[in-house]
Amino acid sequence: MRVMAQVSMIMALDKCLGCHTCSVTCKQAWTNRTGTEYVWFNNVETRPGLGYPKRYEDQERWKGGWELNKRGRLELKGGNRFKKLFTIFASPVQPEMSDYYEPWTYEYENLTNAPLGDDFPVAKPKSLITGEDTAIDWSANWDDDLGGTYATGHQDPIVEKIRTESEEKIKFEFEKTFMFYLPRICEHCLNPSCMASCPSGAIYKREEDGIVLVDQDRCRGWRQCITGCPYKKIYFNHKSGKAEKCTFCYPRIEHGIPTVCAETCVGRMRYIGIFLYDADKVTEAASVPDEKDLYQSQLDLMLDPFDPTVIAEAKKSGIPSSWIDAAQKSPVYKLAKVWKIALPLHPEYRTMPMVWYVPPLSPIIDLLKEQGHDGESKDNLFGAIDSLRIPVEYLAELFTAGDTGIIVDVLKKLAAMRSYMRDITLGNVGDESIANAVGMTGEEMYEMYRLMAISKYSERYVIPSAHMEEAHNLEEIGCSLDGDGGPGMLYDDAFTGMGDRPVPVSAGSYANTARADGKVDIFMWDGNSRPDAMFPNTSGSKKA
Repeated sequence: MRVMAQVSMIMALDKCLGCHTCSVTCKQAWTNRTGTEYVWFNNVETRPGLGYPKRYEDQERWKGGWELNKRGRLELKGGNRFKKLFTIFASPVQPEMSDYYEPWTYEYENLTNAPLGDDFPVAKPKSLITGEDTAIDWSANWDDDLGGTYATGHQDPIVEKIRTESEEKIKFEFEKTFMFYLPRICEHCLNPSCMASCPSGAIYKREEDGIVLVDQDRCRGWRQCITGCPYKKIYFNHKSGKAEKCTFCYPRIEHGIPTVCAETCVGRMRYIGIFLYDADKVTEAASVPDEKDLYQSQLDLMLDPFDPTVIAEAKKSGIPSSWIDAAQKSPVYKLAKVWKIALPLHPEYRTMPMVWYVPPLSPIIDLLKEQGHDGESKDNLFGAIDSLRIPVEYLAELFTAGDTGIIVDVLKKLAAMRSYMRDITLGNVGDESIANAVGMTGEEMYEMYRLMAISKYSERYVIPSAHMEEAHNLEEIGCSLDGDGGPGMLYDDAFTGMGDRPVPVSAGSYANTARADGKVDIFMWDGNSRPDAMFPNTSGSKKA
């Protein structure tokens, strides 16, 4: 047994508002540079939908992830090492710009500089790639909130796969359709196919926390990693000629601070914590013949942080006691391993993804009430799961390689939690039989409710810090790549032409608020000192 630690994230989809705050803050922090205009390390997709890039789940086309060869061994779907060697100078299988979108801006100057005329001036869209006029026909969230789904929904790879057996369930008519939001970041897999695809060995998995990163000095722009990643969460920077991807905000994680997307999440639907896993069994777990067994095999990789044997092996592997304590308090461990309500995204890709999801229950209570039933009765809730507006088959294709039984069990636990907590909210004693019906106790059900509904900041983010004493200094640069010397920066001239570095703003910056002209920058004033420029002495007497 070789125990290693993995930083992981779980998202509760019923709490996602689809507000895209996470995407915008991530974009501002990490991908606001030349060459990354189309890059979204974090994006929020509406399902059903084509995703970003379009149809990224169609691995018959994109050749991402792993598959078992004739001998039952793992092999890259894009080809073995010999095929990679012979085609190394050929263009890899990867999405084109049209599968993402051609980023654009608007010709705003024309609104003020256009000559006087009878027509109102317009700001034409201009391509950020070529600088020429462009037509806008797609974007990162083009089908957001089912926009245009009536025309493109049938192209969703999952809809195509299950449409035959679920013809009546998936109809893109307003009164019959369904939708939910699916935020996505890099999965930071235990068995990353992007890392195995890289000819130059530039992609590596950090030993201390499992975060997958790209060594910008070693990257040669082969782009084989884009083919290898089945989630298409690696992007090519056309300015620097390097591959880039979500870094799980590792400078923040090192200081015990959650990722930017988690920190700014309006719905409080993200949880970050530590898993301990057996690194020696990753390949074996990813090689099980039946795809439907991959969820359980990955679950078996996750070790019990309270087991004395695991603790001893972890210490032998050099894992600090603080990390073991964090693993014992980890919200992701409880949601995924203890209560078994969080599921991996597309386990059939065999990458062992480490960003998991609590599937949405959908508006089941309102549906039952409309039909004249008690919407929070456990009997009615359990019976209605098979007829949810969100088809169980669709969720199964996303999270369990098609095993609907696992999805039904998870949804029953979520429904039981609602029914159990209703009695407590009304001042009654919780019905233990409701919890027992889904294999839990009343105490466990209340703990699950507390974590998912009203948990505190410190309970949602249990991150052992490496350098907490420097956490405040990290706020100065905001984890941005925009300024020289920021985390992950390349050579000095890689991002020329992007403007000056932003002025750091924090409480520690308030010491020098006076400007050269003697005035005071009010945005930098701490409210405690008494600058002369703000409070001039009008009495004519000298200050004491």
